[in-house]
Amino acid sequence: CNPPGIVGFMEVIGLNIVDPTQFQKKSKYFDPKSSHEKPRWDCVKVKYLFKADKLLSLPELKILFNEEELLVVKKGNRLSIIPVEMKVARMILKKI
Repeated sequence: CNPPGIVGFMEVIGLNIVDPTQFQKKSKYFDPKSSHEKPRWDCVKVKYLFKADKLLSLPELKILFNEEELLVVKKGNRLSIIPVEMKVARMILKKI
């Protein structure tokens, strides 16, 4: 997304799910080096909680949090699904 940021909240309800698209030759996520015996990609199952009223941008997150508090502000990390401590989540909820 452009600009990157938090636009809502999801809850992770399932972990370590083998991503089936890595085996599908017509998928853009197909990985010829992956096999059913040794899959290379996994995913999580999420539950929608809510959409935010406003975007909380990555630059704003970098002002509010350090790398230890919120992993996504660490250089090289992607803004996607990351674990968030309850204290940090409460602060984010107040901003969005």
